[in-house]
Amino acid sequence: MIKGKVWKYGDHIDTDVIIPARYLNAPDPAELAKHCMEDIDLSFAGNVQQGDIMVGGWNFGCGSSREHAPVAIQASGISCVIAASFARIFYRNSINIGFPILECPEAAAAISAGDIVSVDTKTGVITDETTGETFKAAAFPAFIEKIIESGGLLPYLREKKG
Repeated sequence: MIKGKVWKYGDHIDTDVIIPARYLNAPDPAELAKHCMEDIDLSFAGNVQQGDIMVGGWNFGCGSSREHAPVAIQASGISCVIAASFARIFYRNSINIGFPILECPEAAAAISAGDIVSVDTKTGVITDETTGETFKAAAFPAFIEKIIESGGLLPYLREKKG
């Protein structure tokens, strides 16, 4: 179960907004996290707390195929992203690093910045504890849940091989 305060953003949040290209040479995820969302929300990096949740609109993570975007979000302390929809490459990059993301247009539209939200990734149930509303995203298939639980695709493959 995941529970945290919501940081909310709109439609078409692209990877250049999530982590500006000028920081892509930073090899450390913690360094990327310091610059996450800074071009649209200067308060984010300095105020995000471990376990917080990000909510976005349609086509979240569009743009380039760089994996730096989900890495920066995860390293900032965000525990999961809920959006109306995700760019496919962002979705796959997130799963590959073991970062849970859920598509749920109803939740993305109804949840407000600052709300406290809990997420059960095994069932897909999203509860806005501030308003009492409950939403249902598709639960991850078992193999994706195992990848996330393992911490990403590479750790999953190592476990499976071992």
